[in-house]
Amino acid sequence: MSSQAAGNPNDVKRSVEERFAQVAANYSASPVHAAGAELARMVALAAPTGGERMLDAGCGPGHTALAFAPSVRQVIAVDLAAAMLEQGSRLAAERGIANVEFRRADVEALPFADAAFDVIASRYSAHHWPNPQTALAEFHRVLRPDAGRLLLADVVSCPAPVIDTHLQAVELLRDPSHVRDHTTEQWLAMLAIAGFTAEVAYTWDIRLDFTSWVGRMATPPAAVAMIREIFAAAPVEVKSALRIEPDCSFTVRGALIAAALR
Repeated sequence: MSSQAAGNPNDVKRSVEERFAQVAANYSASPVHAAGAELARMVALAAPTGGERMLDAGCGPGHTALAFAPSVRQVIAVDLAAAMLEQGSRLAAERGIANVEFRRADVEALPFADAAFDVIASRYSAHHWPNPQTALAEFHRVLRPDAGRLLLADVVSCPAPVIDTHLQAVELLRDPSHVRDHTTEQWLAMLAIAGFTAEVAYTWDIRLDFTSWVGRMATPPAAVAMIREIFAAAPVEVKSALRIEPDCSFTVRGALIAAALR
């Protein structure tokens, strides 16, 4: 079930570092990433009592870590991109939040002891993981076996091949560090293999303003033109599913999956 990136996974990880070094500030200010009903849902599902140690896996500029910080004892926020960690540290300082520690680390090889965390959350990161099954195995290892909770939120694809193909194509053209938007069925299967029980706890629509979407990632003009061509030539089924608008703005689906160790 796990999708493997073509070529060396380390090349994908280097691409993540390089691409996001250039655009980290854009993600710090992005409304899609800085806000959203799923943030409050994630905290509510974790049901923190104040004493938890929480891991934000693939934290980006730290929006999820900072949302959890007032409700837990400590947050460790990890990401491959140093520029993202710098943005997160800046936001935490601006808000006077002192219980979040930002560290450079790979979700597929976490530098933490077994059963180190009460809560693991990951939001808008998993589509960059070359080996998601490896990441889930790491989460299983570092999560407390008795009451630990994993909360995974990301864009999800559609099982219909024609829709999935178009979505993955435009995602990759926009951002070469993109690996795959998995379907909810694929995530549930991968989580089961990793030893979790899981359910889809919440879904939502994410409208992506086209100009902001490509601008946030500093997508080159030639790639932007190709995305526009793909959308213009897309079959009716794709245009309907992605709600492609005349200016090429479109809508994708987000899913929040809640999991616990079996």
